[in-house]
Amino acid sequence: METVRTLARRWPAAAGLATAVAALLTVADRDTAVTCVWVAALCYLAAAALHRPWMAWVAVPAGSVVVVAGEIAGVGRWVLLGIAAAALVVVAVIIGAPRRPVVAQSVAGVVYGGLALAALALDPDAGLVVAGLVLAAHAVWDAVHHRRKSVVSPSLAEACMALDLPLGLGLVVLGLAA
Repeated sequence: METVRTLARRWPAAAGLATAVAALLTVADRDTAVTCVWVAALCYLAAAALHRPWMAWVAVPAGSVVVVAGEIAGVGRWVLLGIAAAALVVVAVIIGAPRRPVVAQSVAGVVYGGLALAALALDPDAGLVVAGLVLAAHAVWDAVHHRRKSVVSPSLAEACMALDLPLGLGLVVLGLAA
């Protein structure tokens, strides 16, 4: 019975790992890796900007909607994801969200997102390796927030660690093997 309870508490890790495996088996490409990085950064920024850790979970499907809307509208996902990030910063200023977490998440988003976007300018295989490394590196950001229990809910940080690290490293392997 204790084992069942322990496994039930690890549902975020199971969900993240299942998503990573599904992505590796179906859509393991550079665009997927870059999109994961951007949506992850957007989740953290949403939680900081709205000063609600649970908003990071809401931002997962919302970020997916933004990606699809960008592709359908023909402007590209990167444009709409950038606009969504800028809008979150504006909202943070308007509602008076604590400045430090918003600035930290904004800077992290620029760094992780910028490095991931740079991967799109590379040869597809090299870009896959770089994007995979950026995604795997984001797991460190997840671990820091999980340990501190700050900005996002611990369950979101746990799920992201279990998604970012295996998916990122799997994409690196695929890029190197190509």
